[in-house]
Amino acid sequence: MKPQYQEINNKMEKTRQVLQNDFASIRASTANVSVLDKIFVDYWGVKTPLNQVATISVQEGKILVIQPYDGSLLKTIEKAIQVSDLGINPQNDGRMIRLAFPPLTEDRRKEIVKDIRKMCEASKVAIRSIRRDALEVFKAQKKKSEITEDDLKNAEKDVQDMTDKFCKELDAMSAAKEKEILTV
Repeated sequence: MKPQYQEINNKMEKTRQVLQNDFASIRASTANVSVLDKIFVDYWGVKTPLNQVATISVQEGKILVIQPYDGSLLKTIEKAIQVSDLGINPQNDGRMIRLAFPPLTEDRRKEIVKDIRKMCEASKVAIRSIRRDALEVFKAQKKKSEITEDDLKNAEKDVQDMTDKFCKELDAMSAAKEKEILTV
């Protein structure tokens, strides 16, 4: 792959990975450790990711168990979860925190699917923006006579093929996540 194409491909791949990480943090009816990835706690004056100050495990498929390495963090972790947009009330037993994931209502499932579609569309817009920027570079090279008209046409086709490939991948990821959310 040409260096110019490799850079375009890398940018599109990063966009795909961001969407994949966003999808992983969406709460379905089953417990998933990655829903806590965006929660930070104040640990000795430093905002620290929750997964760096505690062990997080899944129990019975519907309960997350958070066991801090330092017992004095229990209240801080509990408060961080309460102020997050997770929508689950933590249960603190003095040694660990439990998060019970209730089944999603039909309305909530539909709302999440709408959010998934919006996230997917935003990622596709980002991919198309990368394509537009790349094509502008190629057109500027053509204008400076650095590449020929044929080279420009080939570059346009190759970049469009890359764009189509990534958009199909995003659609497939979106469909899979929607299916996961809608499955009762």
